Amino acid sequence: MLHLSWQVGVFVIGLAVVAAGAAMLVLPGPGWVVIFAGMAIWATEFVWAQLVLRWTKRKVTEAAQRALDPKVRRRNIILTATGLVIVALIIGVYLWQFGLQMPWKIENQ
Repeated sequence: MLHLSWQVGVFVIGLAVVAAGAAMLVLPGPGWVVIFAGMAIWATEFVWAQLVLRWTKRKVTEAAQRALDPKVRRRNIILTATGLVIVALIIGVYLWQFGLQMPWKIENQ
């Protein structure tokens, strides 16, 4: 009975931490870090959480290794530069057409 109540407590605390992390995905805060902290709390008692955490760590490590590949880094730099040029062009065309005019009206009081 004591073990079951301990597991329920761990589950409730982990659920609260994961829910706070999920809220931080749309609110300011380190959402994913808090979600993984909640998963780590669950992993102290539940095998399924250990498996999910192990799988996540493996995928993050693989992604980090891929990001260090020179070809991938070069591609990412080119895509980022291209995106920045496109955004700069859009802003330039908007300013050329409309000037520095806000889309809403602010009345002086």
